[in-house]
Amino acid sequence: MTKEEMPACPVATTVRLIGSKWKLLIMRNLLTRPWRFNELRNSLDGGSQKVLTDSLRTMEKDGIVIRTVYPEVPPRVEYSLSELGESMRPILESMETWGKSYQAIVLADNT
Repeated sequence: MTKEEMPACPVATTVRLIGSKWKLLIMRNLLTRPWRFNELRNSLDGGSQKVLTDSLRTMEKDGIVIRTVYPEVPPRVEYSLSELGESMRPILESMETWGKSYQAIVLADNT
């Protein structure tokens, strides 16, 4: 994101960087280990190859994801979180905690 594209509000900046459903799910996976493209695609139900490719490219451009190409035949490509991406771990962990609490409330209300 360029300086001109950056919102004045810090929350809006964060949402712009990771606010899409697919980016959050990609980050959720990458918090555990590096993933190959097909692994990510198979783990994201409903996400097209184009959406995954676009999301990964944007995240790489924004400095959140590192794309590593290994000189093998066929080429092996892995995606991992950069140091900047890793710094978002507490945010995603808080979202997970809140989501679990919300699910428990909803499930308790439906019984």
